[in-house]
Amino acid sequence: MHFELLDSSADKILSHPSYLIPSNNCFEDANQQATPPRFIDPFAGIGGIRLPFDELGYQHVFSSEINAAACKTYQANFGDRPHGDITKIHAQDIPAHDLLLAGFPCQAFSIMGKKMGFADTRGTMFFEIERILKHHKPQAMLLENVKQLVTHDKGRTLAVILQSLNSIGYFVKWKVLNALNFGLPQKRERIVMVGFLDESIANAFSFDFNTVDYDLTKVLEKDTDVDSKLFASKRILEKRKERTLNKKIVYPSIWHENKAGNISVLEYACALRTGASYNYLLVNGYRRPSSRELLRLQGFPDTYKIAVSHADIRKQTGNSVPVSMMRAVAQRMHHVMQAKKMAEELTRG
Repeated sequence: MHFELLDSSADKILSHPSYLIPSNNCFEDANQQATPPRFIDPFAGIGGIRLPFDELGYQHVFSSEINAAACKTYQANFGDRPHGDITKIHAQDIPAHDLLLAGFPCQAFSIMGKKMGFADTRGTMFFEIERILKHHKPQAMLLENVKQLVTHDKGRTLAVILQSLNSIGYFVKWKVLNALNFGLPQKRERIVMVGFLDESIANAFSFDFNTVDYDLTKVLEKDTDVDSKLFASKRILEKRKERTLNKKIVYPSIWHENKAGNISVLEYACALRTGASYNYLLVNGYRRPSSRELLRLQGFPDTYKIAVSHADIRKQTGNSVPVSMMRAVAQRMHHVMQAKKMAEELTRG
């Protein structure tokens, strides 16, 4: 089999600023001038996976997103509007590319949903990825989903996905990563899968990352800069006070209320959720996170434009990916592929 169920090796990764150039020289023109790798994001959302690859200088050639508000945010920040429903786009109509990125819909596997998996039409979105990979055979791919995908249907769902990728020719590694370990004050655990057509590159890739400390103070805005509508009502405040009488209160903090009504006072946010109640998370126990704070909790820079309502931002950040986490993975992918290219150049003399 070409996939690994867990990666635990610690490989030395070269840090090289130049563009990735695979061994088949598909990124070189007639004058042997290196051109940047091309990538697509068929489940674009608001571009959380795209950002790190833009930073690396990769060339974006296609995106698709079905949600109109997400498309508006995406266009405001990247300058191009994603195509619509990916199920209605033929693989041959998608531009040739070297890398596929996809945080495909997760509700079918999420603990907050019914966990119907492939029985849910959103679960079948993986097969849209499969048909694109079969047609274009990009050198590499990066997929992201909720950690519940690992245990869904006793592991059989993940096995189907891995076997599918393997049958196409990809050597795949995966691991559940937590945003808390990448400098973000949000406990968000996601499965990340990377795959390469070149087995040696896959073997060189490692999910062993150094932990980066988080700091909630770098996320929070001043109360005076936050819309007054985000402050909780007197009734909510009294309710919170009653349920935290015997708890240690720390500041700054984010108070989390679970389905049972229990309150946790933490120095980080629990995972942002699209369908969460309006009072799911309260900053210091008395106000809801602002749009900018929600984006910061996912690692989006302050230069990232807010072009939609706060309600839309709540949904979009609840569906998005931790940018800092994806940046670490993107840089590692780039480095191992660059190392392969450099090794081949040395061999050729």
